[in-house]
Amino acid sequence: MTATLRRLLGGLFGSTFGGAVLATLVLAGWALWSGGVLDGPIAREVRASSVYVAPGVDLDRPAAERIIGNRRLVVLLMAPDDDLRAACKQTERAASGTLVLVVSRDGQEWDTYGCSRFPQRDNRDFGRAVVMETTISRGIDAFVDQPLEALKVVTLNYDLLVRAGTVPDGARTISPSLPRYLLAGAAAGGVVAGAAGLWLIGRRAGRLAHARQARRAGYVDGRAALTAATAALAQQIVDLDQRFGGRLGTKAQPAYLRLASDYTRLLDEVTAVRADDESVVRRLHEQVDTLSRQASQLADEPGVPSKAL
Repeated sequence: MTATLRRLLGGLFGSTFGGAVLATLVLAGWALWSGGVLDGPIAREVRASSVYVAPGVDLDRPAAERIIGNRRLVVLLMAPDDDLRAACKQTERAASGTLVLVVSRDGQEWDTYGCSRFPQRDNRDFGRAVVMETTISRGIDAFVDQPLEALKVVTLNYDLLVRAGTVPDGARTISPSLPRYLLAGAAAGGVVAGAAGLWLIGRRAGRLAHARQARRAGYVDGRAALTAATAALAQQIVDLDQRFGGRLGTKAQPAYLRLASDYTRLLDEVTAVRADDESVVRRLHEQVDTLSRQASQLADEPGVPSKAL
């Protein structure tokens, strides 16, 4: 069973198509993972916002976002008795490059937990992170009943940290991850390629339809020309019959009988031929022309006129 499965997988992914499918699956998995498919509600929110408000907590979120602005600051307002540390942990990738402050009301004061999401390369960066986390929430207990005012104090502390050089200066930029760019580009490329393919297929189909229509018109024209030539030959046969019927000379009579016999046989073929059988139509047309020339030659030979009826 294992060997059979191994052979099947080898046959599938060992080909060019299988390799392309595998690469697409890897890219899709990477895009889903880096795009936050496994994120919790907090991480999904702070990927594109600076404020998270837990269900049941009263806060004017648009006003809070305006207060924070484009600072590298993320504030999570949690419900009482929520695990602030666990909430902060959910922002590890989603709020990278920011200072995160988690707060919840605890009686007549705020329960706080800060976590720096700035890169820490050495002990100096670690010390800065400790200062950020302990300084960002100073003075907010005076505004337990006014969360927006408390948020203003938080932003003031943040600005002081920036002036002191503890927090890197600059605005927070929120942009899609690389896989999202790749998927967006692939989607756009797929749309363009699909549209181009449909246009090319439609153009090709139009050309084929036009060519088919032209061939059908040619078939009809060829069949009509053959019918007209056959009708003209029939009139020649009728004229010859009226002139020489039963009164031919010894030389003319066998030629006329042979001509009439050939015409009768040819007429059966003309009646049965298909219009799209170009080679047969062309051959019959040549035979009709040959018989028509023979009929013209017979008409030019002297004969005995038939008696008037």
